[in-house]
Formats: sequence, C-alpha cells, structure tokens
Amino acid sequence: MGVQLEDRTTIDMFVAAKIGRPRSNPYARDVQIRVNKREQRMRDKGNGMRRMEVKMPKELVDLLDAYAAQHDCSRTEVVALSIREWFAMLEKNND
Repeated sequence: MGVQLEDRTTIDMFVAAKIGRPRSNPYARDVQIRVNKREQRMRDKGNGMRRMEVKMPKELVDLLDAYAAQHDCSRTEVVALSIREWFAMLEKNND
C-alpha cells in the first residue's frame, strides 16, 4: 500500500512513535501550505469568488492599501467597489 505525502488517513500508521510533545501537524511546512491554499481556493469558490491576478505600479498599490486601512476594509473590497463604481459610471454615460 503506497502512502501519498498528503494522505491524511494513513500517515499515522507508518510513522514510528516519538518521545516528547507531538507535532501539531504531521505534514512538512510546504505540504501544509499547499493544502491550506487548496482549501482556501475551495472556500472562495464556494463563496462565488474567482481568482484574478493583476500587476499594478507600486504607487497605486500603496494608495490602495492606504485607502483600505483608512476605511477598515480589505484590498479586495476596495478593488471590487472601484470596479462596480466604474461600470456604474459607464452605464450612466451610455444612457
């Protein structure tokens, strides 16, 4: 029976018992990160979110971060609001 690196069911069956405090997670850090990212993507997908990668000038990102901090919201919320406002403005100009 082969053991996958990310196999959560059988990993403890093949590990020798160790003395001392048990690790809080049986996986290596890189595997934990990969699993956590996958779970986050699935949560986002379930919430109707889509990933989008954008490259912007540093000055614009700094302004974005400052605005988000000032209004106690996330960068994603600021970008989504900006895009909604942009489309509303375009619709208004087209009418």
